[in-house]
Amino acid sequence: MQTGIIIALFILGLVLIIKGGDWFVDSAVWIANATGIPKFIIGATIVSVATTLPELTVSVTGVVNGELDLAVGNAVGSVTANIGLIMGISLVCMPAVVKRSQLWLKATIMSCAALLLWLLCGNGVLRILPSLILFVLLGVYIWDNIRDAKSDMDTEATDSVDKKDMPKELLMFIVGIAAIVIGSKLLINYGSKLALLLGVPSAIIGVTLVAIGTSLPELITTITAIRKNESSMSIGNIIGANVIDLALILPVCSMFSGGRLTIGEQSYLLDLPVCFGMTLIAVLPPLIKGKLYRWQGITMLVCYTAYVVVLVTKFGV
Repeated sequence: MQTGIIIALFILGLVLIIKGGDWFVDSAVWIANATGIPKFIIGATIVSVATTLPELTVSVTGVVNGELDLAVGNAVGSVTANIGLIMGISLVCMPAVVKRSQLWLKATIMSCAALLLWLLCGNGVLRILPSLILFVLLGVYIWDNIRDAKSDMDTEATDSVDKKDMPKELLMFIVGIAAIVIGSKLLINYGSKLALLLGVPSAIIGVTLVAIGTSLPELITTITAIRKNESSMSIGNIIGANVIDLALILPVCSMFSGGRLTIGEQSYLLDLPVCFGMTLIAVLPPLIKGKLYRWQGITMLVCYTAYVVVLVTKFGV
């Protein structure tokens, strides 16, 4: 393929995720205002489910194609990228005050899911029956969001909207996430080709573009939310996406692999413990103080950088 075409498709992917992020966040905020559901809850449910589609697609496809390391690394690596890179950027740009009543159970579920997944993978295999416990955590998470939505619908201040625009806004919501997903795939595929043309080793491309690439919807949603001063939407999206990544993707992958998903040494010794550690950095300060701090964001970015360096130097990925 000609270099010019690769560059053009790479730029098209970038344009799609930027514009898709605008449409996606605008319509999500409109839906929150129209329904009276708090923006944090919208971010933690509808937005997070939609933005985890690339991770689910890549991981299941990896299992079907026999690329088990890709499937596991993508799911766990995406959570680490969501916190270490994306949430880190969000907090450096815009520290946020959060309601502990809204956060504590969701944050606890996220951390417990990371720890439980690590423990379940201890013998090098994730079996479908034990992993069903993760589905229970996902069920509790969904129940908590429904409960919060019901109790908080009348307490959060919202802007008045014309509900006749609902069909248009729902369409823009769907078009926005479709643009983000398609743009992400273009950016991953042709970004990889472009990097190879520039002489960047394929091992480095794999560890960065796959995990970070499938997290691009969360990144673009977060950047767009920061630009529009919607910090609660951003944090809710990241936490929700992580719960879904941890509690849904690998159990589904185990199902597709015949009930036994093989877990590599790197995943158990490095990826999973780092993932769990990142969740603690993310949730402990707001649970104690009710606030997300800029120093947290800096710590997350430093830890994520160190993690990538160890991956490249020690494990030779």
